[in-house]
Amino acid sequence: MNKQMTGIGASSKRREDVRFLTGKGQYTDDINRHGQLYAHFVRSEVAHGKITKLDASAAAAAPGVAHVFTSKDFEGVGGVPCGWLITDKNGEPMKEPKHPILAEGKVRHVGDPIAVVVAETLAQARDAAELIDLEIEELPAVIDMREALKGGVAVHDEAPDNLCYDWEFVAENKAAVDEAIARAAHVTTLELVNNRLVANPMEPRCAIGEYDRAGDQHTLYTTSQNPHVIRLLMGAFVLGIPEHKLRVVAPDVGGGFGTKIYHYAEEAFVTFAAKKLNKPVKWTASRSEAFMSDAQGRDHVTKVELALDADNNFTALRCLTHANMGAYLSTFAPCIPTWLHGTLLAGNYRTPLIFTNVKAVFTNTVPVDAYRGAGRPEATYQLERVIDKAARELGVSPIALRKQNFIKPDQFPYQTPVAVVYDTGDYDATMDKVVEMADLAGFDARKAEAKSRGKLRGLGFAHYIEACGIAPSSLVGALGARAGLYEAATVRVNPTGSVSVFTGSHSHGQGHETTFAQVVSDMLGIPEDQIDIVHGDTNRVPFGMGTYGSRSLAVGGSAIVKSVEKIVSKARKIAAHLLEASEADITFEDGQFKVAGTDRAKAFGEIALAAYVPHQYPIEEIEPGLEETSFYDPKNFTYPSGGYACEVEVDPETGVVKVCAFHAADDFGNLVNPMIVEGQIHGGVAQGIGQAMLEHCTFDADGQPQAGSYMDYAMPRAADMPMVNIDSSCVTPCTHNPLGVKGCGEAGAIGSPPAFVNAVIDALAERGVTHIDMPLTPQAVWKAIHGASAVAAE
Repeated sequence: MNKQMTGIGASSKRREDVRFLTGKGQYTDDINRHGQLYAHFVRSEVAHGKITKLDASAAAAAPGVAHVFTSKDFEGVGGVPCGWLITDKNGEPMKEPKHPILAEGKVRHVGDPIAVVVAETLAQARDAAELIDLEIEELPAVIDMREALKGGVAVHDEAPDNLCYDWEFVAENKAAVDEAIARAAHVTTLELVNNRLVANPMEPRCAIGEYDRAGDQHTLYTTSQNPHVIRLLMGAFVLGIPEHKLRVVAPDVGGGFGTKIYHYAEEAFVTFAAKKLNKPVKWTASRSEAFMSDAQGRDHVTKVELALDADNNFTALRCLTHANMGAYLSTFAPCIPTWLHGTLLAGNYRTPLIFTNVKAVFTNTVPVDAYRGAGRPEATYQLERVIDKAARELGVSPIALRKQNFIKPDQFPYQTPVAVVYDTGDYDATMDKVVEMADLAGFDARKAEAKSRGKLRGLGFAHYIEACGIAPSSLVGALGARAGLYEAATVRVNPTGSVSVFTGSHSHGQGHETTFAQVVSDMLGIPEDQIDIVHGDTNRVPFGMGTYGSRSLAVGGSAIVKSVEKIVSKARKIAAHLLEASEADITFEDGQFKVAGTDRAKAFGEIALAAYVPHQYPIEEIEPGLEETSFYDPKNFTYPSGGYACEVEVDPETGVVKVCAFHAADDFGNLVNPMIVEGQIHGGVAQGIGQAMLEHCTFDADGQPQAGSYMDYAMPRAADMPMVNIDSSCVTPCTHNPLGVKGCGEAGAIGSPPAFVNAVIDALAERGVTHIDMPLTPQAVWKAIHGASAVAAE
């Protein structure tokens, strides 16, 4: 680790934590506008049905009620838009049914909003909602994806067979993959489920709409990971508000994990209602409401086949997936099981032929979209589970099988068969490091000791790669993205030498106020406390595409670097005039502009003041002021990778699994703040183990959610997690961004589920267990043990 105390490479403490830990943060629910009203949503209690009666007259007359909104209020208003178009294998666009603000004649999942009561207090709004006379003719619901594709019950009339799209990639490989699998010396087949998850950020969603009639100005305060995108989608496609008349503010945001990327109906509602009622309107989700209104994650069912030759080299991979879209298309939902999943199916391996088919299906469930990792965890889980299973079938080491098929360092840049090009990596190094960290040599002794206590011990490995900083815009546009994926930043140097950085990236726990300041401090040679990071307000930041997909430093940070470079370039011109030297002779280092070969110098602060008091340089050559804006559009994804190891102990009598140790060896390229990186890994691993061990959002046959609160949705607790042993010493810098960074925010959630499941299967292998679908709850593990025992007894 770099031992410097400030700047790039230092483990500077997160300065934003001062306000968070002292209760001084300002979240959306902390904001209250003068005279505000409160909204309460009336949501469907059935998964599928026709609204046959909706009489709100009694509710409208209740004490304190300002108005009761129904779909009639939104006639002529657009639906919630989808931001990504997928074209199917036949060249046809996906089915894209309208997603109305409030249900129009029909409800399609439990939680679908039907009406909204707006009143002077939240209690009055809730009480009045009970007076609405609502009747719904319940219809059969479709929950299982394969059953949904059989038709008979249509979620949307536009898709009678409930198929959103049928996508193939790489289509031209299909016949060759089929042939390679038919001719292979060995084929391992695995059918698996990537279970549905609820994101559960610390802060539930909240939105406040405000309208200034004097200036015809709308303001939306919201819990968003990308306020500019919300302004664009809601203004242009839903409410028809010009962007200069719409301000979106996302203040402190308490976690997102993907679920706060999207534009939601509630945001459009409060913005619309504030103008109609000429008063601010506020809505805050309860935790139970979030379970049926927030976009959920994962929910894939996949059959994966891995073909190997007689020497155990991978020859082909075929993945056939059903992906649940839920009842409507969320903002980025269509790209998750396609481009963010299919392009990562090569993993870290030299598999020459890959083909995948994805059928995206509408069901009467809550919409599904990106959740931490977004497509990459699904691809990694498929690969790392089928490779482990293949190793057991072949009787070889799962570590050796992986290393044999790894892409080697001298093969970079590496063109994969699934379109993307990896620029750098050293997968052998990270695997060797995690094997060392896990003390593989001592495992047999630990296993024997556990057996003496009646426990089964297992050690599982996984290797991952992910694509971060999704880019470039020209590529993703060709793949169906309806927005650019660049980032913007303005750097303003104030006359006294302090700096304000306006970034389109948004922080919801990543520590941007610290890491971005470290980058600028390092480049300008000024103290970090002289740098202010501004984000989350469309009226203050020029533009931005927000934060998701581990893009903050790689894309947002690169935009800041470009602006700082422009600042230094202009400041060098000013310094040259002040020092009476040629610009070519001016060097800049440690905050000093110097004339090469002399002791003449000007501090950065002196140049900053001169920029705003331009008495000593010709303004006809150099404009006064010191402020620059840049837009950065990456040339490629970044590709962090790593090896993970999980050691578990299973009680065969109860099925309880204990995580004894977890090790992570990652290559994130250059590190700006190692301490923050470690925090990101800890959090990601906790979420990954939560998915693998505990979490599952299920629905019964009628579409009723079986998890509506933490009483029946098991979140990982401190007792479920060991301290994660982390090493980031394997560094292969990214070659195409100025910082050489790769992204770290999702890695833990990508690599940990297969490592955990592989460990449990390793522990249970002697009992004949070859696979258990996530989550590996005590009941699931106990059933697998006893089911395998029963089969063996037969």
